[in-house]
Amino acid sequence: MRIVLPVLLFGAALASLSPAKAAAGDCGDAAALVQQAYPKARKSADGTSFTLEPHTSIALTLPGSDAPFGLVCKIWPADVDLLLVAVPLIDSANGDHLHVGDIELLVVDRNTLRVRQRLLQPGLMTDDAIVIEKVDFDTGRYALAPGVTAFGLSIELAHHSLTAPFTETDLRLYALTGDTLRVVLDGLVVAGSGADSDGSCAGYFHSSQVSLAMSPARHHGYHDIIAVERTDTDNPSPDQNGECRSHPGKPVKRTYRMRYDGSRYAVPAALRVMGL
Repeated sequence: MRIVLPVLLFGAALASLSPAKAAAGDCGDAAALVQQAYPKARKSADGTSFTLEPHTSIALTLPGSDAPFGLVCKIWPADVDLLLVAVPLIDSANGDHLHVGDIELLVVDRNTLRVRQRLLQPGLMTDDAIVIEKVDFDTGRYALAPGVTAFGLSIELAHHSLTAPFTETDLRLYALTGDTLRVVLDGLVVAGSGADSDGSCAGYFHSSQVSLAMSPARHHGYHDIIAVERTDTDNPSPDQNGECRSHPGKPVKRTYRMRYDGSRYAVPAALRVMGL
């Protein structure tokens, strides 16, 4: 499984960038947040969701709610006066997909709840056989350039199969430059796993982990990002007594350098989200 272990390098110093997980409590009055951001939204009778015309649903993150995806909020450590909000916009009239929808990112003034910046990300809530299981913020300190700190949005996906399970976590980075919120890194696979097995013991399993570091080198004013991927494999099989025995392979490390092209960081093909 690719497990993201983000690390930030300033010169020769290495500092931990463990993702800070978003909590429902950071939303405070979630209903007031939605009403401020979407004045035309209509609140449901039970108070757990809002509807935008014609059939877009916004679920609140409430204790006991069985809504699959609600608001995700995180106070931004880089500027504690700001609240980061991810709003899943789910099409309640979807077809064969489990979920169809977008995500809108909001940067909100914590004192007034005024939306300062917003960015719609079409299609990020659409899934099928590989289902979306979690949406979260990563507020590790991604210092890309002087005065430019990014935050991350991670989306966890999974395909639950006895013989061919699959998981993946995708990361996107967003930066505030002036009054604009924009994508600076789109669709980097930072976690995942896969297998091809008989569902009992024998098979091929692979897992990997990725670390990220900021290089002193810059392009177009932004630090290069170094991604180091470690891949582990295992080929378990039954022994002569029928016991399942692990046969791990030698770990493999690969290093990638992502350069800023003046608009975004180029994601290496090996770590790119499918479809991008």
